[in-house]
Amino acid sequence: MAFNELTDGLSEPVRKAWERSLTSGRAALGRRTLLRAAALTAGAGTLAACGIPAAKTAGTGDSTANAAKDLSDSEKEVNFSNWPLYVDTDEKDAEKHGTLEAFTEATGIKVRYTEDVNDNVEFFGKVKPQLAAGQDTGRDLMVLTDWMAARMIRLGWAQKLNPANVTTAITTIDSRFRAPDWDPGRLYTYPWAGIQVVIAYNRKATKGKEVTSVSQLLDDPDLKGRVTFLSEMRDSIGITLLDMGKDPAKFTADDYDAAIARLQKAVDNKQIRRFTGNDYGQELSSGDIAACVAWGGDLIQLRADNPDIEFVIPEKGFVTSTDNLLVPAKAQHKANAEKLIDFYYQPKIAAQLVAGIGFVSAVTGMAEELTALDPDTAANPLVVPTPAMASKAHVFRTLNETEESAFEEKFSKLIGA
Repeated sequence: MAFNELTDGLSEPVRKAWERSLTSGRAALGRRTLLRAAALTAGAGTLAACGIPAAKTAGTGDSTANAAKDLSDSEKEVNFSNWPLYVDTDEKDAEKHGTLEAFTEATGIKVRYTEDVNDNVEFFGKVKPQLAAGQDTGRDLMVLTDWMAARMIRLGWAQKLNPANVTTAITTIDSRFRAPDWDPGRLYTYPWAGIQVVIAYNRKATKGKEVTSVSQLLDDPDLKGRVTFLSEMRDSIGITLLDMGKDPAKFTADDYDAAIARLQKAVDNKQIRRFTGNDYGQELSSGDIAACVAWGGDLIQLRADNPDIEFVIPEKGFVTSTDNLLVPAKAQHKANAEKLIDFYYQPKIAAQLVAGIGFVSAVTGMAEELTALDPDTAANPLVVPTPAMASKAHVFRTLNETEESAFEEKFSKLIGA
């Protein structure tokens, strides 16, 4: 589906934000690409994080209209769509995924696993026509980033989960992930993995000087012209709001304008060199930039390749988001999908997944299992946040359509997009 078809009906600022994310943001070259670039084909992407308003097509709402006859009892299968390289994979056989095979062995349910979510916008374009027509997408379970999962729920294109089928998930989900404003109580979704927005710097480029805050990025004369922020609005604005003492989950329009002004000042005086997608990685590693706002998943590989790269969790906090398991409308194997969700909320299974993908888990008790399975990964705070680090995590609140358009327009002007 063409880009202009995907963005039909969106305001111009939001359309530009989508395009920016696809061409230079997370969707253009993402964490999984950086972590295992050799295993990906050219053009594969990852988490797109620019927000979008609800679609113009009215959803069915929370009713039985979005459910199909569940064939789970008679058809022992589940069709699962996920991002590339986002499940544990056998080192010798890329077609084998230990946790998925363990699920089949434990339940008798065969998993038809497809890596066809290359970015949220593109994937939404694939499934939108069927969902809008009230048809089955051929998928029983999919993984979408929080803002897109929220959109699916608003449209009535996600099914409420049966609590009786996700009892393990209900009891083991970490309290930090229990009540996002877009799915309070996790009635529709459960996190597959979490990501973080933090500060990174090149110790050699700063001549050993630590960079510990957004204020330092914006004001330290030693860093002038060698600082980058991210081209994803929620990430750069969210971490700036935190530095200003504002909660990204509760900010007002005035707070947003103040954050824009704070960043604009740094642009005008050339403290900030530019706003980037994942391309900051090469510049940071080479020392061409000294410090930046970065995505935690990127830093695992960057630090492995260059020991001079450091990451910092600002004292005032950092921004986090999630990719989420969701059962779409008209899915024909809903109960089987729910059993798969529940299976991944066993701490031992969650540890096997984390060891394979290196992202944050929402499962309580996972860390202990991971320590026994893979001590090095368990010791990485970008994968297993310490309690002190976890206490500083904040989410960016859900925006309505009016806010989305206004905020993206201001952000686009800021970054010159």
